[in-house]
This record gives sequence, C-alpha cells and structure tokens, in this order.
Amino acid sequence: MQVFATVVRRAGFAAAARELGASPAYVSKRIRLLEQQLGVPLLHRTTRRVAVTDHGERVFVWAQRVLDDMDQLLQEVEVARSAPRGLLRVSSSFGFGRNAVAPALSQLVLHHPALQVRLEVFDRLVDVAGEGFDLDVRVGDEIAPHLIAQRLCDNHRVLCAAPGYLGRRGTPRTPAELPAHDCLAIKERDHPFGVWRLCSGQEERVVKVTGPLSANNGEMVTQWAVDGHGIALRSLWDVGEHLRAGRLVQLLPEWHQPANVWAVYPTRLQLSPKVRVCVEFLRRHFAGRTEARGG
Repeated sequence: MQVFATVVRRAGFAAAARELGASPAYVSKRIRLLEQQLGVPLLHRTTRRVAVTDHGERVFVWAQRVLDDMDQLLQEVEVARSAPRGLLRVSSSFGFGRNAVAPALSQLVLHHPALQVRLEVFDRLVDVAGEGFDLDVRVGDEIAPHLIAQRLCDNHRVLCAAPGYLGRRGTPRTPAELPAHDCLAIKERDHPFGVWRLCSGQEERVVKVTGPLSANNGEMVTQWAVDGHGIALRSLWDVGEHLRAGRLVQLLPEWHQPANVWAVYPTRLQLSPKVRVCVEFLRRHFAGRTEARGG
C-alpha cells in the first residue's frame, strides 16, 4: 500500500522508486501484486506517467488512512512521546522555507534523532493532504477550513523602500498614493498578483499596484527593493534586518497586511505524535527568534 500511495502521489513509477530508494522493477512488481490481491486494475500505465483508475482512487484514500493509522500505532506503542520517529514530510515557501524553516528543522532533528525530515519548498500553495505532506509551514492567514492550523508566531507584512528610491520619487503619505509609485508586485502562494490588502485598525484598503519589476519569488523582490527599484510589501521576517540596517525604510507604518506564521496539517494527523512534537518545537523556535529580534 505504501508503494502504491507513493506511485499515485508522484504520478509515476520512476519518481516513486527514487523516493522509496528502490528500483522501478520492484515498484512495478509490488503494484502488480496489489492488483492481483484486490482483483481490480488500480493504474492506467503509459510511457510517461500513470493515471489512477476509479478503483485506484478508492484504494488510495483507504491506503492513506491505513498507513497513517499504522504510523501512529507504531509511535504510540514503540516510542515515547518525547522521542518521535519516522519520516516527517514538510513543505513551505521558497524564501521562508530556506531562511526560517530549514534552520528550525536542523535543530529539530538534533533534539529528536529518530525523526527523519524531508523539506520541500514551492512558489505556490500546497495541497497538504493531496500531495502527501504531513505539515505545511506557511506565512499568511488565508487557510482552508478543512485543515488544522496552529499559529506559530505573530507576523505582518510592511511597506518599505530604499532611501534612494524615496529621494527620487518622494514618500507616499496614504495608501491611495501607492498606484502612482513604482511597486514591486509578487505572486507568492497566497497573494493575488498586484493587489495589496492593507489594514489599519478595523479599516481595510485594497490597492492595485504596478511597477517596472515583478516576480513570483519574494527574495528577488526584496533585493530589488534594496536596489532602489520601488516599493515592496514584504514580511517582517524578510526585511527586518534591512530595516534595522537602514537599507530599507518602512512606509505608512500604521498600515500593514496580516501574515502570521502557521503550521497547517490534515485533520487525519491531528493525533500524530511526530506532527505534534514538530509543531511545538517550531512554536518555541520562532518565539525565541521573535524575542531576540525585539518584536
């Protein structure tokens, strides 16, 4: 069942074999055995990828459930809650994953050596359950209601620009002035492209912005802002050091965009010891970083 579930998630025998550390022939044989045992075809095979049959869709749902239940059973019986073990599949965004999540997971495995962590980063919002992840660590408050979300720490996005840009173009005094400026738009996971939603107390403004540069990666946009190309709306996690060093200046400080840090996981994993331990560790880790930064 684990081999079958991996083939479905990876949409291919070769990709599944690489993840499992096995040969494609082994994977193909295990799928044939499962189909023989069940008496139904589970996959449509082509030269490039595989497609799941109707029977395969049902088997995949049950396989995920059985594998998760078995994983939790083994942890409950064999491992104390303070020492989780097994593979933990984590996803996050490019910039935050590299700069914040990866260092935290590095410390996590030092404290829990029986735990194996696989981190994958994306420039899009991940379907946590559908893509086979145990946990998604994300920045932003728009979370689907069918997922469990644990807040790891408070955070928000701020408007900022380099002193050189402000010297050339002036400083906006209200959100309504932003469309007249060069703004560095970003399409990153939960952002609509070129639309900035700003809050000040109970008031909310939606501003459509444009500019000479745009990207789907936040680190590039931050660097463009430092280089003086325009105004950026970036998380304090990303620009805090630049603000403190004076490379960027915060604009309209009474206006911001909520962007808290969350651990998001499927409801079927709400009792998973390894997920629980990871979430608690991340909460302590990020709390310590926030206190060290004085915010």
